[in-house]
Amino acid sequence: MKNLIIPLCLLVLFGCGNPSGNDDTGAKQFIIEGEQITVPENAQVLHKIKIQLAESGSYQLSFSAAGTVHAIPAQYAEIASPFAGRIVKSFVRIGQKITSGSPVFEISSPSFSEASKAYFQAKQEMALALKHLNRERDLLANKVGIAKEVEEAEANYELRKSDYEQALAAMQVYQSATDSAPGQSLVVRSPIAGEVLKSNIVTGQYIPEDAGALAVVADLDKVWVTAHVKEKDIPALERIAEIRIDLDALPGTPVTGAIYYTGGILDEDTRSIEVIIQCDNSERKIKPHMYGTVRFIAMPLQDIIVPNSAILQEEGTLYVIVSEGGNIFRKVNVTVRPVGEAQTAILSGVTEGEKIVTEGAFYFIDAR
Repeated sequence: MKNLIIPLCLLVLFGCGNPSGNDDTGAKQFIIEGEQITVPENAQVLHKIKIQLAESGSYQLSFSAAGTVHAIPAQYAEIASPFAGRIVKSFVRIGQKITSGSPVFEISSPSFSEASKAYFQAKQEMALALKHLNRERDLLANKVGIAKEVEEAEANYELRKSDYEQALAAMQVYQSATDSAPGQSLVVRSPIAGEVLKSNIVTGQYIPEDAGALAVVADLDKVWVTAHVKEKDIPALERIAEIRIDLDALPGTPVTGAIYYTGGILDEDTRSIEVIIQCDNSERKIKPHMYGTVRFIAMPLQDIIVPNSAILQEEGTLYVIVSEGGNIFRKVNVTVRPVGEAQTAILSGVTEGEKIVTEGAFYFIDAR
């Protein structure tokens, strides 16, 4: 019984040595001489690879970033009362188109009445000071006055003039008419032309000093979309040919735009910069605060394009297998740029017209 066991074990050991019976292992398929790789003519790998000419092609790189719609700040105004007081009259309604300087609401305010009175008093005192100065100058010219009194009159006039200019500036800030009677109500006006988007004006309502905006006016013919572009994509902003914005609220209706401003500071937390895209909104489909995805498409580039399967890597170095004809190949280091999900652009290392292994290149990984 023992004599039968030993031959049976030997048979099992020999059988496990090469289950497939195939001697054509990777180590025996290649002959390495420097950078040249020779594949024996009977090697099966020759029938498993595909070779094609290196040809240049045009392609466009693109990247995406999240975006948010905003009204253009210079074309957006939140209008509040500069004083506490009671609303006397409203001049606008929601959806109304108004011009710059149009009245929005009128408010009766004791504080503004005091400012108005101060203006008219300063104006009157300046006029009296100028009249006195002219009289002193006439007296001096007729040799019945003295120079000292003229100098004092000039100093007094300059002081009253300064007080008047300050009061006038205050009135101009409130866009109030300066030819009305003192103690008048304040008419608050719109600083911009646009559409009344919001109005909380209630006639008779008392407005405290810290009240928020009573009306919002904006011109939405153009809007801004703010995108936050990642640090790795910043260099590509110099070659942008087209921008497409897909808003969540407008599926299937991409919006186009142009870069208005590129931020100069990198956000340390998000490792991104702010890019502002200006878009036409003449149809008023885009609304402030909408969200979407901004796709930046670069200008076309021209390079050799190969499938991703042609690119191999060894210790951080990328390379391709170039056919020298027949069963002779060589390994060539390359620099590349990804193109989409399935292709790669070769930037250096290979010239157009060379033959590259594009399928089955991984068989050459053992050729070391």
